[in-house]
Amino acid sequence: MQYRRPKKNINGVLLLDKPHGYSSNQALQTAKLLFKAAKAGHTGTLDPLATGLLPLCFGEATKFAHYLTDADKTYVATLKLGITTSTGDAEGEVLATRPVRVSQMQFEQVCQQFVGEISQIPPMYSALKHEGKALYEYAREGVEIERKPRVITIHSITPNSFTHDVAIITVTCSKGTYIRTLAEDIGNLLGCGAHLIALRRTVTANYQIAQAITLEKFEAMSAEQRILLLMPVDSAVQHLPALVLDADSTFYLQQGQAVWQSGKIPQGLLRLYNEQQDFLGLGEQQSDGKITPKRLIVGKDSAN
Repeated sequence: MQYRRPKKNINGVLLLDKPHGYSSNQALQTAKLLFKAAKAGHTGTLDPLATGLLPLCFGEATKFAHYLTDADKTYVATLKLGITTSTGDAEGEVLATRPVRVSQMQFEQVCQQFVGEISQIPPMYSALKHEGKALYEYAREGVEIERKPRVITIHSITPNSFTHDVAIITVTCSKGTYIRTLAEDIGNLLGCGAHLIALRRTVTANYQIAQAITLEKFEAMSAEQRILLLMPVDSAVQHLPALVLDADSTFYLQQGQAVWQSGKIPQGLLRLYNEQQDFLGLGEQQSDGKITPKRLIVGKDSAN
């Protein structure tokens, strides 16, 4: 019988700079294997074509991963004008080629028409499910599935450069935004078509690409060095207000009981800490003034 080494209870968030050609899950599984971690999850899919910031949650941090999945994100996208493809990016087959007669001013004006709350139809080449099957599987079989438009928000589009038929833009947007679809829609409005030839995620919530490490560097590190890269569990919920509980309240909260705290306390979800500044998890203030536990972590916020 083959002996299996026990996995470690690693807790925290690793900011990975995902390489080109890796799926989000491949990157996650590589990091999980290197950590020998018992539990891990990623926080929003990046296409294999895309690179950049991919926060990976380990152990207790997985309880809060959805806050990062739901967070706003920023991308740097490179668009090729005049060519449309079957996938909306450089991996697809060329469907049409048209001349590009677009000025930089026209391009910038069209981009601004997509800023705000807009309706977007998800692409067929996506991981969205239809009757339990990913849309891209239908697409590979030549089957077109009707998709309902989804309302997303483009907070800003900043043109970085424009050279005849290649443009680079920075996009800050809500969750669920497909930058490939945005590129196609911009191209359609310009009348020449377009597709995505490069995409890099630079921001997720409060995390920046400058904080991330490449997979190559991560693989070259020792186990001790890798642990030091982990961001604390509560870094995933920094957008929520914080509250420090006294010793008695901490005890009863960790037994799953609602606790009362004096003073003015923000409404809604709260990050909760004990007097030693250890992160306890999330609680929510109720109408009677008591704070009920919503999602608590087990043990201290540390890797071991």
